[in-house]
Amino acid sequence: MRAVIVGGGIGGLCAALALRRSGWEVTVLERAPRFGAVGAGITLMANALTGLDALGVGAEVRAQGSIDAPGGTRTPDGRWLARINAGELAAALGTAALGIHRATLHGVLLAALPPAALVTDAAVTAVEPGAVVCTAGRHPADLVVAADGIDSTIRHQLWPSAAPPRYVGTTAWRGVTDEPWPGELTVAITWGAGTEFGIVPLGDGRVYWFAATNAPEGTRSPDEKAAVRAIVGDWHDPVPALLDATTTVLHHDLRHLPEPLPTYVRGPVALLGDAAHAMTPNLGQGAAQAIEDAVVLGAACTPGRPLAEALADYDDRRRPRSQSVARASYRIGRVGQQLTQPMLVAARNAAIRWTPPRVALRSMARYADWRP
Repeated sequence: MRAVIVGGGIGGLCAALALRRSGWEVTVLERAPRFGAVGAGITLMANALTGLDALGVGAEVRAQGSIDAPGGTRTPDGRWLARINAGELAAALGTAALGIHRATLHGVLLAALPPAALVTDAAVTAVEPGAVVCTAGRHPADLVVAADGIDSTIRHQLWPSAAPPRYVGTTAWRGVTDEPWPGELTVAITWGAGTEFGIVPLGDGRVYWFAATNAPEGTRSPDEKAAVRAIVGDWHDPVPALLDATTTVLHHDLRHLPEPLPTYVRGPVALLGDAAHAMTPNLGQGAAQAIEDAVVLGAACTPGRPLAEALADYDDRRRPRSQSVARASYRIGRVGQQLTQPMLVAARNAAIRWTPPRVALRSMARYADWRP
């Protein structure tokens, strides 16, 4: 049985690994001239690591290092609203969360696949019965996995009535320090009015940071680091120093799929990852849900099982959970970073201050409580 996976990101490569473990012949089509990860850092929680274990690459990913650092929530002047030590943080989340550069994770996944399965410069133009047509030729396919992101060509073709991606009102910057960070390592989110700044130590000693603020869609600056500095440059240490230590700053508007799809499956085509359930990053679950999708898809598509039955099983198992996580992530953004009214900001901060950190983390950790 032949599977063609459209999209060579984290979700697509995980789907390739999962289907190969179930005996499928797999081809991954990537429209870019070469395989590579776009982005900065990523946090992998318990469900993502469990999924990577199921794909046979968990140990190698874990070897890149886990976050052994305290965490908490702060205000722009540096005042702590909540703090938790590393051991309690790991216990609440079900594992020591792992901070890793997307390029490192992507490289581990690529190395686990045979080069012959990977095709670049392959922009898909159509899905036909039994084949995928792309700029690199026509590829026979018994199964097509659309892992081609939030602007999925295949979703647009086969789900034409689906609502398009929508801007959520927040624009975000991301960066990774050029060198390992010499200072204290803390997993922290700082919430201001309509703005947040997050700090995540990576396994290699560098620090991944992100900033987000309410803004009109399409707002851009000729100097993106200067734009971030204008927003959070006077916030507590080490925010200004992290900006100084970073050369490359990425800027993207945050979008999601505003209406849940009624199904992730059309005939022999299955949507996966952002193509199916693009969500805001407020729960840190976007990549994790794609990894879960891949594991479940591979487990469903076992040798000898009718494909229609397998894909119906995949849809039944993945659609309710992934859409529930997407809704929760959007809600957290609305009551967290996006709040601007002073009284509501004060109420939010008071709620964080008076809620035991372990209780607050358990509410987040339930989304990472998953077994394949």
